[in-house]
Amino acid sequence: MTEIKIGIIGVGNCASSLVQGIHYYQDKRPSEAIGLMHWDVGGYKPFDIEVVAAFDIDARKVGQDVATAIFSPPNCTKVFCSLIPETNTTVQMGPVLDGYSDHMSNYADTEAFVLSDQAALTKDEVVRTLQETDTEILMNYLPVGAEKATHFYAECAIEAGCAFVNNIPVFIASDPQWANRFEQAGLPIIGDDIKAQAGATIIHRALVDLFNNRGVKLERTYQLNTGGNTDFLNMLNHRRLASKKKSKTEAVQAVTAERLADTNIHVGPSDYVPWQKDNKVCFIRMEGRLFGGVPMDLELRLSVEDSPNSAGVAIDAIRCARLALDRGDNGVLYGPSSYFCKHPPQQVTDDIAKQQTEAYIHNQRSTSKIGSTTGQRQKSSALG
Repeated sequence: MTEIKIGIIGVGNCASSLVQGIHYYQDKRPSEAIGLMHWDVGGYKPFDIEVVAAFDIDARKVGQDVATAIFSPPNCTKVFCSLIPETNTTVQMGPVLDGYSDHMSNYADTEAFVLSDQAALTKDEVVRTLQETDTEILMNYLPVGAEKATHFYAECAIEAGCAFVNNIPVFIASDPQWANRFEQAGLPIIGDDIKAQAGATIIHRALVDLFNNRGVKLERTYQLNTGGNTDFLNMLNHRRLASKKKSKTEAVQAVTAERLADTNIHVGPSDYVPWQKDNKVCFIRMEGRLFGGVPMDLELRLSVEDSPNSAGVAIDAIRCARLALDRGDNGVLYGPSSYFCKHPPQQVTDDIAKQQTEAYIHNQRSTSKIGSTTGQRQKSSALG
């Protein structure tokens, strides 16, 4: 297959895991390919992806080949594929805008971003880079809270003619105006805020769905998360946290039988623990009532390497976006967005989202396109 050419905004831990994964699976057979939801997506394999453009603001990454930058501080994720050949793609200095939180200057360079003093590319220069490198899909890995920066790169994607995969909780695919702009430009978009393969929110959703299916009334719940990467450090600035809390909370609320009062649900990042590095630890508690109104509670602790958990989903989102480009599909890919992201335009249960995504991959289309939904446990069959 022709390689899928991607651009990366933010060469952090998630980008590192993604690039490592592209090379990790190159010498694997399907039977050996542990950790993938799909070996083949419309004919595209995990290694049919090439990074042709990259943007960052950290002095230790700007000017470096992507193969070097993904292992540069403050990246701290697990190295599972250390032999990454030179990509001949140099990380370029993007505009800072709101992509850097000032409180990071109070932390050691090994933990925080170090701003490069190189001149940032202008919008025209970013667009030209994407066009000259034939970038097909732009992957947004900016820090949580980088709303202006995300809007900047979304504009660049539209002008350059790139599909957009929005991995962060700045709302683009789930914003009707932005979604319409991509549709009018004839470009697909997947978003917002990527789920993990087996992360805190996907497991929380599965447990809520289990309660529903087994007739247990959920009365209150929390999800607390700690981690030691720059994502958690960035979110110590609570002004940047609003969209993340909304994204994660709504992902859980969307599968409850009855919406919980705001005082009875708490979902979100809780604290920064430097020595955890890219390991995220999650604590979930659920309280409910079962047969006879008898109370019960459930507690779960999950420990997982955060960035590979994300990359296992991103590698499918990329390939679905390429299928959309091949087929001439534009606007929001509803099924893939619901399956891959926490805050899609249309919230459905994960089993329905999986069915929709499988149908999309196999080009089995619905006859209607359904937009945003607000009802609980929506059972729509929108695919495209």
